[in-house]
Amino acid sequence: MLVLVVLAVLSLANLVPGSGFDKGLSPALVGVIVWSIGLSLGGTTGYAINPARDLGPRFAHLVLPIPGKGGCDWRDAWIPVLGPVIGGLLAAKVYVALWPTV
Repeated sequence: MLVLVVLAVLSLANLVPGSGFDKGLSPALVGVIVWSIGLSLGGTTGYAINPARDLGPRFAHLVLPIPGKGGCDWRDAWIPVLGPVIGGLLAAKVYVALWPTV
């Protein structure tokens, strides 16, 4: 969703030509997009648009000497890493399919 919205909002075809809007406000627009995704999904997913949200605690659990800790369960560790990559590639393909003239 993030890649699709960023591509659609920052597309030169959607901006006024020669206005410089894409150069001046692009970082702010991307920030607002990330912020809005966090507001809408943050309560249910814990702002899970960053793989470090899963891998950081999992790695810390692996290396820290905590008495009585269980296993780290690395079986599902690939999902937060490959999921956003695959989703971003699919979103870019959807964008090209929906707006082929850009």
